[in-house]
Amino acid sequence: MPTVSARLVKLGLLVLLALGLLAACATQPEPASHQAELPGFLLGLVHGFISPFALIAELFTTNVRIYAFPNNGGWYDLGFVVGAAAIFGGGGSQAR
Repeated sequence: MPTVSARLVKLGLLVLLALGLLAACATQPEPASHQAELPGFLLGLVHGFISPFALIAELFTTNVRIYAFPNNGGWYDLGFVVGAAAIFGGGGSQAR
């Protein structure tokens, strides 16, 4: 018979799976076609770098967002991840 901690781990994994499936159903509206310049790699990099500060600002105001939408897709995402990794120390230099 599984222990209580094993049951909690299984329940936690089940909840995470359910939340992941629910999040996969989320959609965003298509960007307006009249926008010529969508944020790209460099703005993604900046937004990733300032994300902790934007999160604090978002808690107190309603007009600040951490992630720009619409954006140009993969390049913006890559810039955002690189910028966030730079500020949060995701370089892996401390890994052993």
